[in-house]
Amino acid sequence: MKIAVIISLLVLGLGHMNPKTDATLNGTWQPVKEEFGGKPWPAAMFENQKLVIADSLYTFYAESVDKGRVTYGDGKMDIYGMEGVNTGKHFMAIYKHEDGQLTICYNLKGDGYPEAFATKPQTMLFLSVFKKAE
Repeated sequence: MKIAVIISLLVLGLGHMNPKTDATLNGTWQPVKEEFGGKPWPAAMFENQKLVIADSLYTFYAESVDKGRVTYGDGKMDIYGMEGVNTGKHFMAIYKHEDGQLTICYNLKGDGYPEAFATKPQTMLFLSVFKKAE
């Protein structure tokens, strides 16, 4: 009986630890547009960046490498930095995947999900539009 209870708790616990994923997001993504504080960034600022998603793990390559865990579903993302400059940080974002593009609007303040796919002056909202690398 004790073994059955332990196995049940283990299975329930492991099931709870598996974040929601969408296999269509797996792969390497390159930004085609970025915007912060209501202002678009020039392409030269992000031309060497890339985002790699593998189920619940991400790696972001920019001036440095940032790695972590991501959970997503129902148009929302929770991003947890585990290595790099964002270690220990939790970012909340909204996303959409349509017409071959992945659009993510991040709240870099981490205190709520953005309400729209747009940034505004005097906010910590960051918008990225990605296309899948070939």
